[in-house]
Parts: sequence; C-alpha cells; structure tokens
Amino acid sequence: MSSPNYAGNIIVILANLPEFLRKPILKKRLMEFFTMPAIEKAELINNALSAGPTISFDRFAKLFKTWLQVLATMSEQQRTYMFSSYIEEIVTNPQKLIQFNLDGIFEIFMTLDQVQKYNIVNSIKKIVDNLDEHKKRKLFLTIPDSARKELGI
Repeated sequence: MSSPNYAGNIIVILANLPEFLRKPILKKRLMEFFTMPAIEKAELINNALSAGPTISFDRFAKLFKTWLQVLATMSEQQRTYMFSSYIEEIVTNPQKLIQFNLDGIFEIFMTLDQVQKYNIVNSIKKIVDNLDEHKKRKLFLTIPDSARKELGI
C-alpha cells in the first residue's frame, strides 16, 4: 500500500500511552470502527495486523490487553463483528498472524478476569463454529494448540 499507515501510527501512539489514557481513547476508536465504511474497516484491520509485530512486545502486550478488556465490555454483536473481521483477514492472509508472538498473546489473554475471558471465548467460538471447514483448517494452522484448547475450538 502506498498510503500512509495511519492505523499503524495510532497503534504505536496508543501503545505508548499510560492505561488511564489508553483505555478511553481505544474505546472511542473501537466505537468509531463500527461507523466506518467497509473498505476503511478492512484497511484498518490490515494496518493493525501489519503494525502489531513492529511494536516492542511489552508495549504491544499492554495495548492488546486493553483492547481485549474493552472488547469484553462491548455488546456481543459488536464483539462478534470485530473478531469476525479480524478472523476473516487472518484466514485470507495467515502470514500476518504468524509474525506475532502468539504464545505471548495467549498469555496476555490468560491474564484477563473470568468474565472478560468468558465473553471473548463465547464470541470467538460462535465465529469459528460458523466457518466452513477450509477456513477452520487455515485458522487452526496458525493458532497454538494451547490457545485452541483454552478457547474450546
């Protein structure tokens, strides 16, 4: 892409903010996501998946945990839509997920409280259950076994 990676720049900025600023800003940005045209949503997800591995993992971990915490408080419909959008991009371009420290990401997920984990797991399970077998296979090849077991997929 020849256009600037605005989403990537925002991700880097958010990753560097303290939590008391990061959480409300991230929540606002996530709510804006649902009002964007489909092409902008796809570009945002693509840019986020590209930018994530370029951030030091300690900063990424803080941002990712905040992202999960905020998503866990959103409606089931919003959470499902968000995760579906990311899963579709990952199934289409699995190499984008492989660049991440997936074991580290799973460890971040495991630090969430029980309610947050429950909300996220239920959303992801519903999405995966509705994928066709080819997409499921592609997705499962990129997800560590420990994560698949914890998610029940």
